[in-house]
Amino acid sequence: MGVRYCDFKDIDRGDFDAVVVGSGFAGGVVARELAERGGQRVLVIEKRSHIGGNMYDEADDAGILVHRYGPHIFHTNDKRAFDYVRRFTEWRDYQHEVLADWYGTYLPVPFNKNSMEIAFGKEKAARLTEKLIETFGDERKVTITELRAQDDPELSEIADFIYKNVFLYYTQKQWGLTPEEVDPSVTARVPVFVSRDNRYFQDAYQGMPAEGYTPLFERMLDHENIQVCLDTEAENVFELEFESSDESAPLSAILIKSAPFEGPIVYTGPLDELFLSRFGRLPYRSLDFVYETHDAEHMLPCGTVNFTVTEDYTRITEFKYLTGQKSDKTTIMKEYSRSYDDPKRQIPYYAIVGDENAAHYERYRELTKSLPNFHPLGRLAEYRYYNMDVIIGRALALADELVG
Repeated sequence: MGVRYCDFKDIDRGDFDAVVVGSGFAGGVVARELAERGGQRVLVIEKRSHIGGNMYDEADDAGILVHRYGPHIFHTNDKRAFDYVRRFTEWRDYQHEVLADWYGTYLPVPFNKNSMEIAFGKEKAARLTEKLIETFGDERKVTITELRAQDDPELSEIADFIYKNVFLYYTQKQWGLTPEEVDPSVTARVPVFVSRDNRYFQDAYQGMPAEGYTPLFERMLDHENIQVCLDTEAENVFELEFESSDESAPLSAILIKSAPFEGPIVYTGPLDELFLSRFGRLPYRSLDFVYETHDAEHMLPCGTVNFTVTEDYTRITEFKYLTGQKSDKTTIMKEYSRSYDDPKRQIPYYAIVGDENAAHYERYRELTKSLPNFHPLGRLAEYRYYNMDVIIGRALALADELVG
């Protein structure tokens, strides 16, 4: 039958038992589970003009299927999450590869045995690889910190090369940092992969929805108990009541259509926006995308190339590798990382995690803890970074709890 779209002004207060804000994986999975397993009538509120959240994809003017909010490659070791998404789509086997553009030379990322040969030459690379295997074992991911801890100049040389040529400038661009501001704890996790495996992910289950993500979400939200309101802001649906006039007073109720709503509310948007940023906006990084279509079968040697020592964009993605689409044209996307300054014009993509920002988020979270039916879920609502599979797992866990 298809997704049942509606206009919020035409919805009656008695038409729904649960409200889900957002239609990405967090909101979509919970909505389907509450409707299907829980038998609840679910109202999905979506601020955008389409479903699917940041996974939304569509054909561009050249007929190339592109991701509108950055590349999304599905990978997981969670069989339940993998089996769940496969309910709604045929699956295309795809193993993502990423190369770093090192002054015009391509290095596999994560840095591995093949990268070593390109960077150091076969003879030296063979010696370094042998030393890595003797010290750490084969087929292992070894961090820069582990390399430097060995007090071996050659192992430190590998660490320094990766830091300077694969990690540092890319990270500066991604997070808008100076070299001095780059967190040492983040640096510590940068690996060398003692392997010939050029895949970016080593998860047991990998791939892409055969027809794209948008049809997956159309099937997920296609249920007689689900209605979806597009172009609808949560702030225009919810009326918030607080225990007192103090700005730190917790919520006493959330009203919908002028009446307190006591059914489940699953909120997947930015928590600060729900409260009109009363404690100030939470800091994020945003992204800009520039698409280019070329009269060529391919422009890149693989799905994504990271620009780790040059250019002001962070990476280029060529979607035909991800989707397997055949065409004599191709579309690439350049990705620019930006500060998040204007919520009306920009999209928050990455929470800037740190103790100060976590405390800032917790002030907003405290406002909601008085309402047992309010459930923040996902990257924005929880102010954390999650991969898609983790979000699906968390959404299923919440649904288990709510269906009970």
